Amino acid sequence: MAKVKTKYVCQQCGYETAGYMGKCPECGSWSSFVEETVTKEVPINNLPADNTPPPILIKDVQIGKEIRLSTNISEFDRVLGGGLVQGSLVLLAGDPGIGKSTLLLQTGGELSKSGKKILYVSAEESAGQVKLRSDRLGVNTDKLYIYPQTNFELIKKYISEQKPDLVIVDSIQAIYSSNIQSTAGSVSQIRECCNELMHVAKSENITMIVIGHVTKEGNIAGPKVLEHMVDTVIQFEGDKYKSYRILRAVKNRFGNTSEVGVFEMGSNGLKEIINPSEMCLKEYNQSQSTGSVIIVTNEGTRPMLVELQALVGTTPYPSPRRVTNGVDISRVLQILAVLEKRVGLNLSKQDVYVNVIGGMDIQEPAADLGIALAVATCARDVVIDSHTAIVGEVGLSGEIRAVNNIEKRIKEVEKLGFKKIIIPESNELNEKFDDIKIIKVKKIIDAISACITTDAVKE
Repeated sequence: MAKVKTKYVCQQCGYETAGYMGKCPECGSWSSFVEETVTKEVPINNLPADNTPPPILIKDVQIGKEIRLSTNISEFDRVLGGGLVQGSLVLLAGDPGIGKSTLLLQTGGELSKSGKKILYVSAEESAGQVKLRSDRLGVNTDKLYIYPQTNFELIKKYISEQKPDLVIVDSIQAIYSSNIQSTAGSVSQIRECCNELMHVAKSENITMIVIGHVTKEGNIAGPKVLEHMVDTVIQFEGDKYKSYRILRAVKNRFGNTSEVGVFEMGSNGLKEIINPSEMCLKEYNQSQSTGSVIIVTNEGTRPMLVELQALVGTTPYPSPRRVTNGVDISRVLQILAVLEKRVGLNLSKQDVYVNVIGGMDIQEPAADLGIALAVATCARDVVIDSHTAIVGEVGLSGEIRAVNNIEKRIKEVEKLGFKKIIIPESNELNEKFDDIKIIKVKKIIDAISACITTDAVKE
């Protein structure tokens, strides 16, 4: 009897070795190697016939009018770049309970209303459990099929026979192929099943969305090659203590990766937030308070107004604490150094806390000036006019640098009723704004002087 060849595969990164190793040399994880059977390679003489068309010039490629399939959910379409591309494979990842299955079941319901045939492969729940969710969401159409199955070969056979317009797989970690001698969720199973799904999507021109689990570190479970295989990777984010959810594209071969979609989770499913600025400012206190500012951040092509708060107080510890939520702590440390060197604000014996209200995560440097002003005003017990918005990047020499899409930001601030906005002096404006006062500043000390109301010093 022939001896079966085996190999050891890291379940975190997919690194392969002939013998067991305690620590993976590629990703550094411990006890992550699992023994798997080596599959036989197909000889080159036994390869199947190539039925694909020969290479053609790119100018001769014809694109159909329905190359994109709208989900009828505008926030989802925004993140996808205008809708689902036919024959594409989309990976949706997020924390447990964030709403991945809810979003895709709602998407399937909306598409089935348009006459599209939808196949929902439920590998983790029974048909009855999916039905309970669909009743709660109000999804009940004649074109949405539920298929509770974990065997990939049966799923592939059903897809080839029924030819649905959209296939939803929930989830990629729960299905398995009989050709792979390892358990479901292993690196080999995920890689093989995803590769076969991609082949079916391209060959049959069927759009597919697969749900992916995440690890406790927040990374997508399975090999890193999984993200390279698919056409689009979408991350579903949110604070478990808040009802708001953010949909963000990490990778998109057919659109922009800087767009975000905002939803609110309710008893009847996910509801679109068309104007996220109003959502973020819903609990904004118009009464003047120290350390609270309104910044104008940009998510893709859409400006958003977000409340940012800072708290500065004397520390009881030898080393002062620096705590941030929603902004990069290294960026805050850099701004604190600029305030100390260029403004003369000594924070060496002060604890500094910076928080973005609403669970938003701000990455762009246009929030620098807002952070600096929030910290500076709280440290000096003065307040910023509550009808003032702030935008600008802070350089190491204390200068305020230009930001992009400045006119869109000003329009959003003006629409929400703010009276003033502080912007970098280097930003040139091609439009005229009559209903809002625009204050241009060159240095950070100028911005501090411009935003503080003279009659609003804290008693």
